[in-house]
Amino acid sequence: MRLLVVEDDHRIGEDIRSVLTSAGYAVDLLHNGKDAWFRGDTEDYGLIVLDLGLPGMDGISVLRQWRASGRHTPVLVLTARGSWAERVEGIDAGADDYLPKPFQFEELLARVRALIRRSVGHGAATIEVGELLIDTRMMRVSISGMPLNLTPFEYRLVSYLAHHRGRVVPASELQDHVYGDDYSRDANALEAMIARLRKKLGSTAITTRRGFGYLMGDDT
Repeated sequence: MRLLVVEDDHRIGEDIRSVLTSAGYAVDLLHNGKDAWFRGDTEDYGLIVLDLGLPGMDGISVLRQWRASGRHTPVLVLTARGSWAERVEGIDAGADDYLPKPFQFEELLARVRALIRRSVGHGAATIEVGELLIDTRMMRVSISGMPLNLTPFEYRLVSYLAHHRGRVVPASELQDHVYGDDYSRDANALEAMIARLRKKLGSTAITTRRGFGYLMGDDT
């Protein structure tokens, strides 16, 4: 899953990116509002973590412009502003959740996971696709009760397809959410990874729809 973090404090931003990357996400990091508005308006993200006190364009304005242009990406607002009126302003502008600073990274992760699950119609921290079970909290994948040893990229791919089970995911979208912005894109590498995963998960776990993309779960 590819996420965008927008935080003007470079140290805090790097800390958030490190924590989210360790939790299995591909993370892009920006530090000003104008860049955030453009990236969020033109790129596909599973979730955006947005600070409000940004240079160039404040976070509320960025969020309002995203929503006005029809972008429905889940947004978790971070801010040092603690009053209830400011929280209401952020939610009214289109925020899906609100976390005041200072915060614990465990809570940030829990809120990120919950927002992503809800955005694709899942309530629990575990996702089941047939005999496959993905524990999004522990980043563990098992099949028929047997744990699987997956690389970080393999976990991202399985998790993304499981979150979107029943939907054919285009290869370009899957590449974005597996590799993020800082990795060389190669369609052959993606196909090779899916071939490896079929050996681990079973040959029918991931279906290829030629010319359309990849599917996990029943699309009927």
